[in-house]
Amino acid sequence: MKKYNEIICEVACNKLKRHMPYSWDLNIYRGCEHGCKYCYAMYSHQYLGSKDYFSNIFVKTNIVEKLEEQLSSSIWKREIINIGGVTDSYQPIEEEYKIMPKILKLLIKYKTPAIISTKSDLILRDYDLIDELSRITYVNVAATITTMDENTRKKMEPNGVNSLRRLAVLKEFRKTNASVGLHVMPIIPYITDSFENINSLFRNAQEINVHYVLPGTLYLRGQTRSSFFEFIQQEFPHLYNDLLALYKTGSADKAYKDQLYQLVNELRDKYSLSSSYTKPMKEKINQTKYTQLSFLE
Repeated sequence: MKKYNEIICEVACNKLKRHMPYSWDLNIYRGCEHGCKYCYAMYSHQYLGSKDYFSNIFVKTNIVEKLEEQLSSSIWKREIINIGGVTDSYQPIEEEYKIMPKILKLLIKYKTPAIISTKSDLILRDYDLIDELSRITYVNVAATITTMDENTRKKMEPNGVNSLRRLAVLKEFRKTNASVGLHVMPIIPYITDSFENINSLFRNAQEINVHYVLPGTLYLRGQTRSSFFEFIQQEFPHLYNDLLALYKTGSADKAYKDQLYQLVNELRDKYSLSSSYTKPMKEKINQTKYTQLSFLE
């Protein structure tokens, strides 16, 4: 049973402390309905006094007003905003609240670049706005896809849309000026790390002509670790001991990762795919600066 709570926020964008290609993070919601069994953000609900990350969803009802305060400030430098770095901005409740269109209109108004990643095709509702923004500044649209096996996906991501629909999102946004990427993460040992699965994902990426593919291994820490292993015991009990041995710490052991990335790199080269999501970012930003300078001249 889902529970929705309306809250207010002090600021819309939070400054990131760690070094990233982007400096700001914006999350409309706290908690996520997709129910991914490997979600790294489960820990964040402890600050709200809740353990129900997937069913107790918090909505920042004043986030649009707070975002305009930040973007209209004289000190705002139009830095890249990562939208939905913790919770998916296009999870099911967004269909009701319709906050993202208002966010996008502000980004257009203040010519602010953004990164948007999602596991939902609800983002297609805002296609025209994202298309418009992509013609003004840098926009990255990424879909996270872990597997092409629908039975496995339903177990791991019970409330996400199927992988073919996510690929369709990338295909549509490839028609815009947005940078389009496939995030193959996390790759889950013994479940989604097969040659067949990764080959299928990369082949689809090539057919769509995405700008980059970004793979990443599974990390297990804190609440995510305990929740993930409960899931494995229920759905993949034959893998429990092997995974436990592989994850003595938060990361899979080096030998496994070396072997995995050898496969990933071979398939990336086979399909001539880039793994750099910063390259199109730099190209777009440099192009924008050149255009602005040419206009001034």
